Amino acid sequence: MDVICQLKSATKTEPALPISMKIILVNYRYFLSGGPERYLFNITEILERNGHTVIPFSIQHNKNKPTSWSSYFMSPVGSGDEVYANEYKKTSLGTVLKVLGRMLYSFEAKRKLKKLIRDSKPDLVYVLYYQNKMSASVIDAAYELKIPVVHRISDFGSICANNIFYRYQENAICEKCLSGSRLNAVKLKCVGNSRVSSLLKVLALKIQDWRHTTDKISAFIIPAAFTAGKFREFGIPDRKIHSIPTFFNSSNQGSAGITYGDFFLYVGRVDPDKGILTMVKAFVQTGFKLVIIGSSIEGYDQVIRNYLDGKKHQITFLGKLDFAAIRPYLESCLCTICPSECYDNMPNSVLESYASEKAVIASRLGALTDLVPDQQTGLLFKAADPADLAERLSDMYHSPEKAISLGRAGKKMLESEFSELYHYSQLMDVFNKVKSEYN
Repeated sequence: MDVICQLKSATKTEPALPISMKIILVNYRYFLSGGPERYLFNITEILERNGHTVIPFSIQHNKNKPTSWSSYFMSPVGSGDEVYANEYKKTSLGTVLKVLGRMLYSFEAKRKLKKLIRDSKPDLVYVLYYQNKMSASVIDAAYELKIPVVHRISDFGSICANNIFYRYQENAICEKCLSGSRLNAVKLKCVGNSRVSSLLKVLALKIQDWRHTTDKISAFIIPAAFTAGKFREFGIPDRKIHSIPTFFNSSNQGSAGITYGDFFLYVGRVDPDKGILTMVKAFVQTGFKLVIIGSSIEGYDQVIRNYLDGKKHQITFLGKLDFAAIRPYLESCLCTICPSECYDNMPNSVLESYASEKAVIASRLGALTDLVPDQQTGLLFKAADPADLAERLSDMYHSPEKAISLGRAGKKMLESEFSELYHYSQLMDVFNKVKSEYN
């Protein structure tokens, strides 16, 4: 039975599926780097499997996957090796100016995407991440050629200067720009602790406001209900918002290799907003074993190491690993930790934990409260509270049967609420709707 046939039993309403659709998929990277790219390649495979044509639009980069459409891509930044913003500091002034221009408004992106649209004649443009590297010019390109745009939200970048509603100087949630002026971000130095960097990001967002970018987008795909709520607060019309959970294919992750060891696992960025210091303090209190996988682009891992210097602990840092190397730890840990102190949207690490039948101990904050229902697939603790986290760790450690039960419930939740079939069905409903409205 193929995917389309299975959809009849996967959803309450049967979508009117087209025989085929031609879709331009926009994302600033065309190589595997993070969540947006993992989604990019997965949804491409699903769409193509179901008879649709997917045409990528991105930026030329030395790590890009091969594609016959690369001639349409934007020119590379610098040497074509840069990935993160801090790497641009190592390049020439010309490269820096090029990056700044793309952040504000990229005429190159607009010109090249228009050419791609004219040559390929797509039914719609599906935009993933464009902030900072492509600018809202990609929205304008499609809009001016009367091609509908669907935008998938992966963070809060279009309504918050630093993407996560987090004030690094105070290590606290901040929503001043949500209900007030965007200039608050400049005053508070929300981007890189710099008024100049913050001003540039605010200018980019103001250009979007002046050009009515959100009005030109036909539909927003938002994975988490909490995130959708924040965009409603910002003023996005409810009729444009579609809450469609991220899908996760766990079919290749069976239970044969699953065990439950005596250590906890954290996988993700080692940065202040991720609650790393809170987590480390809790493990120093308990003495339990913790494995940390991930790296920090700003060297925050060294801050954590300095804090641990001279303290008795069983915390191991493994740095950044690919998923093949991470998987054995997922399959053998007792459970995983997600201690975020910012508004996470839909962290893939939680879904990967569920796929390995592992419960999650998460902060009671943002979308995590929906993703990790307390006492059902994991345990919630008060964000930024090491003592409360320590209690949840002890509860799980001394009741391993609970960890096993919650982890298996997480696997069932993953298979029922985050299935590939459901995501595809709902996505095609949106695509068909916006396409029909343009015809």
